[in-house]
Amino acid sequence: MTAEVQAEYGRRYGGEGDVSPIDAEQFVPPAGLFVVLDVDGRPAAMGGWRRGGPQGASDAEIKRMFVRETHRRRGLARLVLAELERTAAEAGVRRLVLETGDQQPEAIALYTSSGYADEPAFGFYADYDDSVHLAKSIAGEE
Repeated sequence: MTAEVQAEYGRRYGGEGDVSPIDAEQFVPPAGLFVVLDVDGRPAAMGGWRRGGPQGASDAEIKRMFVRETHRRRGLARLVLAELERTAAEAGVRRLVLETGDQQPEAIALYTSSGYADEPAFGFYADYDDSVHLAKSIAGEE
């Protein structure tokens, strides 16, 4: 599915997809977590969080949220997001942050309807005009 999300980014933005540095080790607990939601025994949705963000180690950044096209509009992204929020809060994360792009209105709608609000630009895409930065406090949601 990671190749599929990269292809999706390429279709929406051109190029090879998301070029920000990412290392699978960043998602190994307790530094982070990566989840895959299966439907009928097949991977259908995914997402992860890794520690760190504008406010340091009390933040975690959401990365690689994706739902396969055949499984969209069924609430799977919301389920993955809820699991990321739950597990990050259990790990002591106080706030989740993310970067997405303005060519992903579905993602922006998901995050804003889930309580994420505008955040000053940060991270790898801080200087990109088409980047949208959002954050949500999850402190006290353990």
